[in-house]
Order: sequence, then structure tokens, then C-alpha cells
Amino acid sequence: MMGVSEIAKSYEIIIVARFIVGICAGLSSNVVPMYLGELSPKNLRGAIGIVPQLFITVGILSAQVLGIRNILGNSTGWPIMLGLTGVPALIELLLLPFFPESPRYLLIQRGDEKTARKALKRLRGWDDVDEEVMEMHLEDQSEKAEGRMSVLSLLSQRSLRWQLVSIIIMNMGQQLSGVNAIYYYADSIYASAGVNENHIQYVTVGTGAVNVFMTVSAVFIVEASGRRLLLLCGFAICCGACVLLTVALSLQESITWMPYLSIACVIIYVTGHAIGPSPIPNVMTTEMFRQSARPAAFMVGGSVHWLSNFTVGLIFPFLERGLGPYSFIIFSVICLVTLIYIWLVVPETKKKTFLEVCQMFAKRNKVEIKLGDGDLPLKESKESPEDAVRVTTF
Repeated sequence: MMGVSEIAKSYEIIIVARFIVGICAGLSSNVVPMYLGELSPKNLRGAIGIVPQLFITVGILSAQVLGIRNILGNSTGWPIMLGLTGVPALIELLLLPFFPESPRYLLIQRGDEKTARKALKRLRGWDDVDEEVMEMHLEDQSEKAEGRMSVLSLLSQRSLRWQLVSIIIMNMGQQLSGVNAIYYYADSIYASAGVNENHIQYVTVGTGAVNVFMTVSAVFIVEASGRRLLLLCGFAICCGACVLLTVALSLQESITWMPYLSIACVIIYVTGHAIGPSPIPNVMTTEMFRQSARPAAFMVGGSVHWLSNFTVGLIFPFLERGLGPYSFIIFSVICLVTLIYIWLVVPETKKKTFLEVCQMFAKRNKVEIKLGDGDLPLKESKESPEDAVRVTTF
């Protein structure tokens, strides 16, 4: 639709098409990390959970490259650039029918252990999946003891109170920390540093490349460093970068080298956001909730994410007009508040089963995680040397 809008001489087609693309973006931004989180073994869940964010940054970089004036960012090329959105969608349509259903969904929500085992064997590449199946049964028992979660019960359930508050704070912090404002301001920062107007687009592509590189780094370090440390470091870097950027923008008229500090602050901010605040909240949302509550949790987290994104986009131009460079102080305060909350409340979840994470929150929620009928033991699972070899091969 977007590709033929110019031929049809209709901007209304673009509006309708963007609305449809928005529906897809809203659905996939929640469903993809949830699906991948349910497929992943616990010791690779963080790395695989960051992959959706990695490809978002790759998509942004691709758009920045294609948007260069000499490529498609011109009066004749823009319909092609917008039409290219259909290419990845077509690839998805062709490949998704061959994907297995989530084993957790099959076993816990559908009660189909046979199909769940078959899907697990296909995903893992070996036949011995008894330990994972037993862990799913434990999770299923604990959910039966409490009952299934609807969206309304999620909001009122005492046993999930701090998990829910945590994903709301993390998603608000992710968007209200000013990442979109930084990108909004970036071109004027580059121009004030003396970058030629025609070259600003190339510097923007460079910033996008930094974003991709740091997200790739997060994929490789998340299982070693943990989720909590990456969140703390990321928000701390963003907070410091916003403060420095405020100082640099305020003094750039009087000190000749300040514009270069502004550019450095933008790159440092993008680096900090890419290692923690951008990719980790979705990983944590997957890990903080058990199977039946997870879709509702992603709905709440996703709604907060996009509402916060919309709020920044709506309000920042007015903030920038009224406060100028001092608007970034507001973002630094939000980063600091989010950092303090994560430091005090959010536990480390790496290499934990979903049930173990729920037990970690149980004390703070002042509840006890109970199992339903059955004699399966509830104990912290340990990785055998055999499993470690398998994972290395994988």
C-alpha cells in the first residue's frame, strides 16, 4: 500500500498502511520476545531474549542507510523505501508455519505433553528432555494452586505485585529516559559541532552502527554479567550522559570544543541504552512471570512502553522549546530514579527457572508459592556437565 501510494496520488493510503504496520509492531514487540523466552533453555534465555532488540537496531540502521539522499531518501526513492517494509513481512509469512509451537504453552496451557515433548526435542536437538518437562510440570502445579491469571487478576494478584510494578517501572524508565529525544536532538547537535549538513546523515548512520554493535555485545555478555548489572550500568551511563549533554549544550556558544563533547555524549548515551535499558526489560518480563500470567504481563508492559514512547514524542518538542538543553536534566532524573528502584527491588534472574524467580519475589510479596497436587520435588535445578557440553555445541 505504501509502495503504490505515489502512483495512486493518495496520502490516505499511507495513513491506513501505517496504522496496519502499527498493529503488527505492537503485536510482534510483545509476542516475539515472549515466544523466544518460552523456547529458550534457561542458560541462553537472556542472550536469545536480546535478539529481537538486536534486529530492531539492525532495522533502524537499515532504514538510516536506505534513507541517505543518494540511495532512497529522495523524491523518487521514498515509495520504494516504504514498500520494502513488506519484504521481511513476506519472509515471516513463508517461514513461520514451519516453526514449532511453544512447548510451555502446549504443556501448561493446553495439557498436551506429547506434542510439547516433540517440540522440545526438535528445538534442543536431543531426546532427553525429561528435566525440562519436569520443571514445566512444577510450574503448572504452582499455577494450579493459585489459579489461572487473567489481565484483571494480574493487576490485583498480591503474589505478582512487585513483578508487575517492576516491569512498569522498567518500561517507563526505558522510554522516559529520553532515548527518542536524544535521536530527535542529534541532528542539531551534529550541526552545531560544525558537521556539514550533507554529512549529518552519515554521522547518524554511524550512531545507528554504534547502537547495533553495543546490542550485539549485550547478547554475548548478558549470561555472564547478568540482567541486573546491565540495567544498572546502562541507566547510570544514560544518567551521566544526559547531565554532561546539558552542560555541553549550555556552554557550546562560549567554549569552542563543547560541541564535540555533545557528540560524544550522544554516542555514550546510545551505548549505555543499547547494553541495558533497551533490550533487558523484555527479557525480565519473560522471566518474572509464569506461563499463564506472562501474556497479560507483556500486555501491561507493552502498553506502558508505547504510551511512554508516545508521551515523549508528544511532549519533548514543547520541553525543548521551553527549557532548551535543560530538558535533558529531567531525563537524567528519570534514569536515576529507575536505577535506584532496580538496585533496591529487582533481583538477578540469570540461569533461574521461572518458578525459582517467582520464589525470589515471594518474600517481597509476602506470599508463599505452593504446589498443587503431585509429588514432584521443588528444588533449585543444577546444570550437569553433560548439559554444558550440549549447550556449547548448540
